[in-house]
Amino acid sequence: MNNDHIQSRLDKLTQTLCQQACELLNKPGADVTLGELIDIFIANSLDKEPLYHRLLRLDAARCQLELGLYGLCADCEEEIEQQVLNLDITAQRCDSCQSRYDNEHRHELLRDH
Repeated sequence: MNNDHIQSRLDKLTQTLCQQACELLNKPGADVTLGELIDIFIANSLDKEPLYHRLLRLDAARCQLELGLYGLCADCEEEIEQQVLNLDITAQRCDSCQSRYDNEHRHELLRDH
């Protein structure tokens, strides 16, 4: 995947998630940025909302692309497997590190759901 294709996919996801966030926040048609939406979620104590976490991952992926770090695991810094990125364009960890992370944070995941 080249950067233009990744950027295009991230832009489409940004549009979709921002629209969902505006609907959730009763701000239909609001013209707000991704960063502003994240701030609104925090200000309204919506940090347990699954959409909030999707917005954070999207923001991280966009920043990584700008920095030339897109597709690198946040933990081991190795390349994230292409099949993982194909399934989730905002993936932050390779399969191995994601499994380790899920196992280490299992109690948090269970508590939050």
